[in-house]
Amino acid sequence: MPDARNDARDDDSESPTPIGMTGPRVANDPIDLTGRTALVTGAASGIGAAIALALSRAQATVHAVDRDEAGLTRLAQGTTVTPIVADLADLDSLGRLPHDVDILVNNAGIQHVSPIEEFPLDRFELILDLMLVSPFRLIRQSLPHMYSRGWGRVINVSSVHGLRASPFKSAYVTAKHGLEGLSKVVALEGAPHGVTSTCINPAYVRTPLVEKQIADQARTHGIPESEVVEKVMLSPVAVKRLVEPDEVAALALFLCGPASGSVTGTSFVMDGGWTAH
Repeated sequence: MPDARNDARDDDSESPTPIGMTGPRVANDPIDLTGRTALVTGAASGIGAAIALALSRAQATVHAVDRDEAGLTRLAQGTTVTPIVADLADLDSLGRLPHDVDILVNNAGIQHVSPIEEFPLDRFELILDLMLVSPFRLIRQSLPHMYSRGWGRVINVSSVHGLRASPFKSAYVTAKHGLEGLSKVVALEGAPHGVTSTCINPAYVRTPLVEKQIADQARTHGIPESEVVEKVMLSPVAVKRLVEPDEVAALALFLCGPASGSVTGTSFVMDGGWTAH
């Protein structure tokens, strides 16, 4: 009589059929985006530049969009990145940007620090146009191509301020909270078409945008500029340092890879423990 213990096979030559649809096999090989086209906004510096370079190194065709022509020129030197000078707050001009996009990274943003009662109305509207309406329009014009290919990635560079509020940043916090909601709707609508939508939520990143805030923060909080990073920017975080742009880019690249096919409708928090409180 055969030993029943030997009936358990160690190999997978007759693996059971999985229930439901199966996803792609995921290897540990470097992510290869050959044949994919990406559009990255706010790409002249900081997070956008780091993401554009990471996608380019992964062999994607990358369109880098920004109004900073000099910054785009520096970015494109020695790379295959295609610079496109455009003002993303000019909503009527967005239709002239490439539509045949497989990977859309909504990153462009600006900041204004001011109490609500003193917040300039035109500045509030500009921030919402640039950081919420513009992403909606770019997503809207990119989805038909993604749907036709059965694959797409929408990556929205949000912020810890998409999950938490801070005083004196009414427009920025409003725009980022709206972007979180938009991203979730795109995830639900895109799922049947192979399109994912996610947010990346860093705390303060070492970028020109953050550096420009220091004077405004000092004035608004009534402290010297030398104390802003420690007392304002790093006060709510457990990891007492700024996030580096390359860290954000590495996460964005992962979200384009084969292991991210079921990662959608969620937010990736890189906040040094800010939201752990």
